[in-house]
Amino acid sequence: MPSKKTPSDIERPSRIVAEARREREQREKTYREQALKMYPWVCARCGREFSGKKLRELTVHHKDHNHDYNPPDGSNWELLCLYCHENEHSRYEDSATFSEVTPGEEQAPSSGYRPFAELEALLKNKK
Repeated sequence: MPSKKTPSDIERPSRIVAEARREREQREKTYREQALKMYPWVCARCGREFSGKKLRELTVHHKDHNHDYNPPDGSNWELLCLYCHENEHSRYEDSATFSEVTPGEEQAPSSGYRPFAELEALLKNKK
């Protein structure tokens, strides 16, 4: 027989999520304010300038993708517009997904087709 959930049991996950969001927003606010004081309000990728209400479209990107690494000199940050920031994270996720080869390891061909397999023999015959 399933146990009955009390209202506090039902609200608990929502409280946890809300608290985590508040903490993240507070942490972001701190390094965002620092980055906006350090760097010109220009997207480091596309060069678009920001001011006034549009400044909210300028985001802080962590170069090493570690949001917990926030050195006080700002060396892990760059300011990117929303679009360039999204593009950067998409490229990072794609490379992590599709690059299964570790440094020093040869990548297996993705198909059996080898377009240059006979090239060396053809070049030898041309001499």
